[in-house]
Amino acid sequence: MKNRIYQADNLKILKKIPGGSVDLIYIDPPFNSGKVRKLTHLKTTKDLKGDRTGFGGKRYSTKEGNTLTFSDKFASEVGYMKFIQSRLEEAERILKPTGSLFVHLDYREVHYVKILLDTIFGRECFKNEIIWSYDFGGRSKSRWAPKHDNILWYVKDPKHYTFHYDAIERIPYMAPSLVGAEKAARGKTLTDSWWCTIVPTNGKERTGYPTQKPVRILRWIVQVHSNPGDVCLDFFAGSGSFGEAAGMFGRKFILVDNNAAAIKIAKKRLKKFKPVISSL
Repeated sequence: MKNRIYQADNLKILKKIPGGSVDLIYIDPPFNSGKVRKLTHLKTTKDLKGDRTGFGGKRYSTKEGNTLTFSDKFASEVGYMKFIQSRLEEAERILKPTGSLFVHLDYREVHYVKILLDTIFGRECFKNEIIWSYDFGGRSKSRWAPKHDNILWYVKDPKHYTFHYDAIERIPYMAPSLVGAEKAARGKTLTDSWWCTIVPTNGKERTGYPTQKPVRILRWIVQVHSNPGDVCLDFFAGSGSFGEAAGMFGRKFILVDNNAAAIKIAKKRLKKFKPVISSL
């Protein structure tokens, strides 16, 4: 099959995908934050009297460019759950028997969606809640500042699923002197708590999409839970980060989003993988 990017209502696309045909699904759906998500492009130039201070105390002037926005508001909690449920039911249908689903959420909806997934997949098909921790953005003065997201992992069959332990990335021990030189050199495997910074504002990976996730955490999912040639699906594709992770490891991808700005970014970003661009 060819890599594909669809600009469409994801539910319409999901209903057209044959049952039991997808190996790995990752989605980063709306978090129902009640906010309008936006990101404004800034162009900076060196200027001794500029409005911004950068690394090493250097001064820059900034000029605003295009702004990308989308609404993360639903009329009610019931409306949000109906929206998510219909799509998760389709996700369960199209997964292969050895397939996995990863649902990326935050503290607002994760507990509701987990109960919903327990109903659709069965509690025995729940494998992990992964905590992705990061450290950028504002700091609340009225509560503990939330600096993590939740990623729920469900499998189609709790006895037969794709999990390549040897493909888990190794990271440094926090106290290497306590484990010995050999272990320290090898590093430890990731657990269900992942530390990874957000996509840097001025980093090469940055596409300008408001809710872009770092390829690094998606790479960990692709490497461990799929095989070369497998079909990977993201039906809330945004800027195409999951497609990037899938393509770099020789997996095929299907991406779906109804936001024209997102499709434009994904199309440019994933050009090297020669995706077919379609719409309904």
